[in-house]
Amino acid sequence: MKTILVPVDFSAITARVISTAADLARAHKAGLVLLNVTPPITMVGDDTAYLESLGVLYDLESKSAAKRLDLLQRATAKRGLPVRVVHLSGPAVPLIIDQARKLRADMIVIGSHGHTAFYDLLVGSTAHGVLKRATCPVLVVPPAGAARRRAPAQD
Repeated sequence: MKTILVPVDFSAITARVISTAADLARAHKAGLVLLNVTPPITMVGDDTAYLESLGVLYDLESKSAAKRLDLLQRATAKRGLPVRVVHLSGPAVPLIIDQARKLRADMIVIGSHGHTAFYDLLVGSTAHGVLKRATCPVLVVPPAGAARRRAPAQD
């Protein structure tokens, strides 16, 4: 194993996902690629002033993501692991799949937020989309406490 792709969204599960990926990378002498995808801003209407404001917000979000990726890269590198970062803009699932292909990733380690099936039906799940389309193994890291919530009752 040489490359583990780690899509991150800076949510509460990000540290857990990176930690899991780092453990795998260390065990298999692999490098990590931290990937963040800034989703496109969807707009209804044609108000030019609104479009300009959205453009400014999008630029700020992209700059913030780049800074956060840099911090994650430095923190992960302190663990003695080779780590690179990639920041892309667009729809998450296709870009994650495309990066896995381009990088010839041996594995994708991605977090699950543990939303309900109804939420995933309405909004979609990046982890689910990656699982369906990936050509390499995918490890889905559940949210903290998921195992406790789903454990069967003990007699």
